[in-house]
Parts: sequence; structure tokens; C-alpha cells
Amino acid sequence: MRINCPICGERDRREFYYVGAAQNVARPAPDAGADVWNDYLHNRENPAGRTRDLWQHESGCAAWLVVTRDTNTHEIFSVELASKSEEATR
Repeated sequence: MRINCPICGERDRREFYYVGAAQNVARPAPDAGADVWNDYLHNRENPAGRTRDLWQHESGCAAWLVVTRDTNTHEIFSVELASKSEEATR
């Protein structure tokens, strides 16, 4: 799989570190309560198909990226900087 970093260009997937679902960037409020924080920290979905994932270009520019891809086929639909991704911060 190849990921097109917006800063460095197309690179092999081995240069990147997979972090998880992109919506996990939006943390609960500090006073959200134990149940909300427990859910945020420990419960993850594992969907098949199209996902929005957070990756870091660990062996390159170190940018945080939101990658929209299909987990079944590994087709990548889009890559954007996490700092510019509106959905990642919701």
C-alpha cells in the first residue's frame, strides 16, 4: 500500500504509523466523566469497508494525516493533513 503524503509525496506504507480511527482526535472534555473517558480510551470499532484513519508519517516529515481508505481492498480515496481535516476534530 502506498500513501500520498501531502508534504512528501507518495511513500510506502512502512514509513507511516497507524494510530486508529480519525474521530479519536476529538477528545472528550476533561470533566466528561469516567464512563465517557473509559469508552474513549478502550472501545474501538473495527469496521470493514471505508474508514477514516489517523496515521503519522513517522519515517518522513512526521505529519499527522487523515487517510480515507477501504480496509477490504486497501484502496486509498484521500489523504489530508489532520490539522486541516474538519471531520477529524469533531
